[in-house]
Amino acid sequence: MKLTWSTLAAVALILTGCSSFNREWRAAGREPVPTEGIGGRWIGTWQNTNNTHRDTMRAVLKEAGNGRYQAHFHARYKRIFSFAYTVELAGQHEADRFRFHGESDLGKMAGGVYQYNGWASATNFYSTYDSKYDVGTFTLHRPVRH
Repeated sequence: MKLTWSTLAAVALILTGCSSFNREWRAAGREPVPTEGIGGRWIGTWQNTNNTHRDTMRAVLKEAGNGRYQAHFHARYKRIFSFAYTVELAGQHEADRFRFHGESDLGKMAGGVYQYNGWASATNFYSTYDSKYDVGTFTLHRPVRH
């Protein structure tokens, strides 16, 4: 019985995180696409470089002041599972790019602590990630508005 409750709690946590992300995604979509800065919606892929895992990813970035952004990511895994999490990205503007780094503990089952390093312009977002078990990249761009 204990395993059942913990499993249900984990599923509820994942679904709540995805639901929160979807609300944030829709709200950001009602705003004009920024022509400067890196705030707003992003879409693209994540790919592990130490295995063949690759799938879709979305993100919403919000400026948090003092060279920091809150990045809320939503990723798919094997087109069946999805998960959402938030990372604080800190950095500095260099010419037309924002160079950043960040760290997030996604929990033992998801690989533990992930380190992020990358850059973003008004139109492109690129980041590497590294954890105990996974190494890879995020390659994102602004979504096309319909």
